[in-house]
Amino acid sequence: MIRYILQRLFGMIVVMFLVVTIVFVIVRVTPGDPAAVMLGPDATAQDIASLRARLGLDQPLALQYLYYFGQLLRGDLGQSIFLNEPVTSALVERAEPTFFLTVFSLVIASIIALPIGIYSAYRRGSLFDQAATALAMLAASIPSFWLGLILIQFFAVRHGIFPVSGYGGPGSAFADRMYHLALPSIVLGVVSSALILRFTRASMLDVLGDDYIRTARAKGLVERKVILKHALKNALIPILTVIGLTAAVLISGAVVTETIFSLPGIGNLVVSAVLRRDYPVIQGALLVIAGLYVLINFAIDMLYLLVDPRVRY
Repeated sequence: MIRYILQRLFGMIVVMFLVVTIVFVIVRVTPGDPAAVMLGPDATAQDIASLRARLGLDQPLALQYLYYFGQLLRGDLGQSIFLNEPVTSALVERAEPTFFLTVFSLVIASIIALPIGIYSAYRRGSLFDQAATALAMLAASIPSFWLGLILIQFFAVRHGIFPVSGYGGPGSAFADRMYHLALPSIVLGVVSSALILRFTRASMLDVLGDDYIRTARAKGLVERKVILKHALKNALIPILTVIGLTAAVLISGAVVTETIFSLPGIGNLVVSAVLRRDYPVIQGALLVIAGLYVLINFAIDMLYLLVDPRVRY
């Protein structure tokens, strides 16, 4: 077990090193000059060259990479070019909306997908099963931005049940900020539920035909106990895997939803940084998202031991 954890930790370090390198190169080779963007269209070539020198963008690419890598080893994600503040501070300030949006969306997706997926597998081939499968395919094919606009029009504009956009005014209460996340959470939760539902159904179908399920039924156990205690427990590993992957995807994929609902989250910050060619913010945000993705995968692997003692590393 210790050896496996050490191997995983080493693998995480290698993955993060590759992410740092790839992101650095991609950001630098992307067309656009942050100095030219900052100074505007009326700037002279001399002004642009002077600002590039002040920002260190005139240095060779390899030297810029070594300097950036040295900053990371010291725990420094750099200084934002446009925000004029440390990247770490910018990410922390915008972490709350993204974090709660991810949590609420995952909870909604699980509440929708798990019961329907379990019951759909139990009633395989029934009208309910066919309808659930069709709805899952429909939800998976709906773009989140389209669903978001439809829900805004119906629930916010027409009926005024939810706020149209934003995250509350300055100094707003925590409950008010969470209320602003209700509609975007529903959007992401509905879209994300499709994958969890399909995996739950498939995993339950795999175990419902096993011998121990027939034995449990032959003993006269209540059907609810057979499904929830015996079948679901042994079907949890694939379900946990897809829930973990969904959480990681929600963290990195909330960009469109945050933009539509004008949420001041990390996704919106990344979009603004890309448009402005704010290299440190882009690199820092992508590095944090990749790190969270790796940590979630590691946590899911550790949960396997609690769910199924037969798992040995």
